[in-house]
Amino acid sequence: MPATSRPTMPDRLNVLLVGGGGREHALAWRLAQSPKLGRLWVDATANAALLGIGIACPEPIEKKALFRLNRWCDKEEIGLVVIGPEAPLAEGWADELASETRVVFGPGRAAARLEADKSWAKDIMRASSIPSAEGRSFKDRGPALAYAASREEGCVVKASGLAAGKGVLVCPTAEEAVEAVDSIMGDPERHTSGAFGSAGDTIVIEELLTGQEMIVLALVDGRNIWVLDPCQDHKQVGEGDVGPNTGGMGAYCPTPLATPEMMARVERDILVPTIDGLRREGITFRGVLYAGLMLTTTGPKVLEYNCRFGDPECQPLMARLEGDLLEVLWSTAAGRLDDLETGLTSDPRTACCVVMCSEGYPGSITKGHPITGIEEAEAEAGPGESVKVFQAGTAVDDRGRTVTSGGRVLGVTALAHDLQAAQSLANRAADRIEFAGAFFRRDIGGRVMSSTP
Repeated sequence: MPATSRPTMPDRLNVLLVGGGGREHALAWRLAQSPKLGRLWVDATANAALLGIGIACPEPIEKKALFRLNRWCDKEEIGLVVIGPEAPLAEGWADELASETRVVFGPGRAAARLEADKSWAKDIMRASSIPSAEGRSFKDRGPALAYAASREEGCVVKASGLAAGKGVLVCPTAEEAVEAVDSIMGDPERHTSGAFGSAGDTIVIEELLTGQEMIVLALVDGRNIWVLDPCQDHKQVGEGDVGPNTGGMGAYCPTPLATPEMMARVERDILVPTIDGLRREGITFRGVLYAGLMLTTTGPKVLEYNCRFGDPECQPLMARLEGDLLEVLWSTAAGRLDDLETGLTSDPRTACCVVMCSEGYPGSITKGHPITGIEEAEAEAGPGESVKVFQAGTAVDDRGRTVTSGGRVLGVTALAHDLQAAQSLANRAADRIEFAGAFFRRDIGGRVMSSTP
């Protein structure tokens, strides 16, 4: 596209934010601080805090209503659509909602396959010589079981499709690997279906990598890459990283694991080759590229890709953000990151996000429990500190109370001068909040604090 025909950001921009969880609350909170924001529309089914920031969209924000939603966006002069969750990206919403007058932050269906199809993503990594775990893909249960049973070392069994962050099973033994295959793909003899539905129709069995995990997110406008501060998350439900994987029990940013040398290697060997590999397939990526990495003794290797801001990684990122998020998201979606003069900078303090969950998570839960203490939690900060409680699984009941409506309920995010202080503050703030069955991990960030240099 000639430079003269490139879009120009308007002085006032109306935005539609797709998604209703903690990630979207964090994005909306920052978008609302932009002097260029016109009207911010959110899903009418979003959580209680989001509905307090934006205007409830009168149209259903769902796949079967995209034609109507498109017409509504035209009527309301929506200039930017920000898609938070992975499912709409995998379904091609970015392709459907973009127009001559509207850009969409989030990759199209083809690029979103990096997250939606782990088997295909492995093919891209192999073709681009991107370091990752050795693995094989299976569509048939029999060969998958035979391969799992033959493993002499531990492995990881993954549902290839979208499984809300829960479709990865770590298997130290061959017996556990066989059980994982049965769990994900189902067992016809026992008349059991796969735990993750169609997401497990294809599985990936990989070698079990060891080391510290790190997450690197980068804004990509199709040509340019802007690497954000790296994070570390904690996916397992129990302290000490035990129990089943969840959508995320907490995260902190930045991580001391990310030395300048390490980040240069990640950009050179992983991020740039990933985008180049997609371009060789005729695919343009615009949005956030999330690389989940294992820092092995031989260097960083890719565990997984996501194609959107992580949740809860987005919360500490937004807590530290300095700059106009609206301008940055629009420039990314419009292919104009190189035009930004200042862009995003970060607060030098460390942010730690502790996720408060409903009893029973990641299994079955009950909803509708009143939540108290959010204001007290945010008042817990001392001089040079701050606390922001991002709402995820919340709603407003018929008595006007904020109540629980999901497994992951709140993301208590603290800013302090170092990780230990941020963790302590986040835990103290979370202690101020009460709802029936509430629990959270107190060791977010503990991996690096307990490790030796």
